[in-house]
Amino acid sequence: MRQTNYQLFDFMDFSPSLDEGERLWRACTPTAIDETDGEVFITIPFQQQHNSNEITPDLSVPTKEYRLRIKSYGPKILRLSLTFGGDVMEDSEMLSLADELTEKNPLSFEKKELEWIVRDHGGNKKAAISFAKPQTDWWSDLVPAPADTVSISFFPDGAKEISFSDYDMFSPARHDAFALACVERHGEQQRASCSFKSKPDECFYGTGERFTKIDLSGKTFQMRNQDGQGVNNRRCYKNIPFYLSSENYGVFLHTTSFAKFSLGDHSSRSVQILADEPLIDLFLIGGENPEEILRGYRGLTGFPSMPPLWSFGIWMSRMSYFSADEVNEICNRLREEDYPCDVIHLDTGWFKTDWLCEWKFNEERFPNPEQFISDLKKRGFRVSLWQLPYISRDAEQYEESVENNYISRSNKSLSGASNFSVEDYAGTIDFTYDKATEWYKSLLRRLLQMGVVCIKTDFGENIHLDADYHGLPADKLINLYPLLYQKAAYEVTEEVTGEGIIWARAGWSGCQRYPLHWGGDAAASWEGMSASLKGGLQLGLSGFGFWSHDVPGFHGVPDFMNTVLPDDLYIRWTQFGVFTSHFRYHGTSKREPWSYPAIAPLIRKYWELRYRLIPYILEQSKITTETGMPVLRALLLHHPQDKTCRHIDDQYYFGEQMMVAPVMNSENRRDIYLPEGEWMHFFTRELYNGDRWLRNVEVPLDVIPVFVRKGSKIPMYPHKVSCTDEMEQEKVEFISFG
Repeated sequence: MRQTNYQLFDFMDFSPSLDEGERLWRACTPTAIDETDGEVFITIPFQQQHNSNEITPDLSVPTKEYRLRIKSYGPKILRLSLTFGGDVMEDSEMLSLADELTEKNPLSFEKKELEWIVRDHGGNKKAAISFAKPQTDWWSDLVPAPADTVSISFFPDGAKEISFSDYDMFSPARHDAFALACVERHGEQQRASCSFKSKPDECFYGTGERFTKIDLSGKTFQMRNQDGQGVNNRRCYKNIPFYLSSENYGVFLHTTSFAKFSLGDHSSRSVQILADEPLIDLFLIGGENPEEILRGYRGLTGFPSMPPLWSFGIWMSRMSYFSADEVNEICNRLREEDYPCDVIHLDTGWFKTDWLCEWKFNEERFPNPEQFISDLKKRGFRVSLWQLPYISRDAEQYEESVENNYISRSNKSLSGASNFSVEDYAGTIDFTYDKATEWYKSLLRRLLQMGVVCIKTDFGENIHLDADYHGLPADKLINLYPLLYQKAAYEVTEEVTGEGIIWARAGWSGCQRYPLHWGGDAAASWEGMSASLKGGLQLGLSGFGFWSHDVPGFHGVPDFMNTVLPDDLYIRWTQFGVFTSHFRYHGTSKREPWSYPAIAPLIRKYWELRYRLIPYILEQSKITTETGMPVLRALLLHHPQDKTCRHIDDQYYFGEQMMVAPVMNSENRRDIYLPEGEWMHFFTRELYNGDRWLRNVEVPLDVIPVFVRKGSKIPMYPHKVSCTDEMEQEKVEFISFG
């Protein structure tokens, strides 16, 4: 549909012809308030509007009353639920409540002349329903008075006010946002919307792995997972229905349905949410700073678990290694040339037929996989395997999966995915069916029992939308699917190996519980590198703790498979990878360091540095599992009042003490912003005062700008190792910076 620049059409999804039987219903002044079991219910009448872009009430149609439920979770989170016919999910796979959020915080209310006030058991104000009329000084009836509306403010932490947008309009008939509204089609409620007031300088973050500027104000995002097919477009592998405001609050839309967030876009006065279902169910999260709000979000949806030690070492991969001999040759050379490495990842080439996922090794090219894996483990190499959640008609499991209803019943091929092999994926494994989930786990269990340590849960952003699933309609399953898929792989991995880990691409709320996730198929280019960092920072602002990316980009440009990568891109992306929670080489062509002989010695130097830093990374990772902080942190998480930091997305904190400014161009120059405080250069130990810019800094190819807070003590490993198995905790040293 072409853009009209009218909210009714571009955001609320009405047809400009207004001929599809849809009617808008708007909220009016509440008529009643009551309390049941510590929850407060506000009765709100809704009035149908005339079928026009001129929004005026159709008073010939009686109002319909619905009840807005307000429930408190702990001292700083409110849940708002308003159903127009759909069922509110009291619990869901997305929710994993922290203990402090399961204790009751009962609400009550009092009525005043022009206001109803909702308070918690400690007397803290949690909501206020206003009946005050706007002040007027009448002199003309050229334009009629505004129609009835609803005016409610919320105080999730008892202090910060978040208000519905009650009067976001040009004139009484020309609206740019609705406080509360629903859309009815042929008499059936179909979708619902709400909006909150926003300030002129308010910034927004989160909503998933966005590859755009870090401040999302002025943008609208679809909460609909799809294969990103790169990292330089609007498509998104990981949509997360949560946003964080610079005004110190967060909103989590508790849904699996398609939705839209307009962050000061369709109206600069409002944040708008549209859910493609007849209900609004959201959590308002308060806090004194962004970390506390993110901690609150994780308290609702789960904290990241701690990945195993070896996962913080280097992963070596490409698309793909095709035999045990090839893998052994790679591993031999890594050891012989003193490149430390912990994981060898086998991508699409370990099957009988490349890309044909049957969860079995090719018997000719991998004649004794268990011995092969065991021998690698003895040398400090662990094996990770690629697979996906779709069954091909050519797969040996196809008949079994169909006969037992383990896969969706579809007559069409999966569309919308970056299916390089043009494989005919006949069905999607149905993780809403417990028997299908256990069947899938049994396929992985055999591999894990051989000694495999990690499953790459690739894809999962798309499912067969024309198919039937046991537990949910396809349009409500697609966003949730990555969570069910990754949970199954994580659980069976932890069951067999004792260590919980996956390597995943898609995402939705709750997926952060099952690390780790990587940034998808980035172009091997400066643009791909820059956008990857943006996506990683935004994902950290969406509740995720651990994140990685393909070094030095996944695919070539312009030749997807065969473009030769420039040395400077390889080394700069390697430097970036060293200062990331997890570090994997992968791509469509050669990724091994000796393929770039001019810079190979420098690469070895940075690999050695990575292993020296692992004690620090472990220390910071533990913090990540207990707080709202990711390992890779946007500057605004530490400096929320510094308006410059609100817009910087090419630098980041690496844990608490380090700040990294990767070079992402061939000019070997960049501007660097030093926040307040005193900083020491990690490599040169030069001291800098903060709260200023360093402009056009020349950065030699062998250096990445990394700064450490003065006075920090960084735990580091002082000895060279070939893998993490050789590390001994008692040998860790603390290096003082100032």
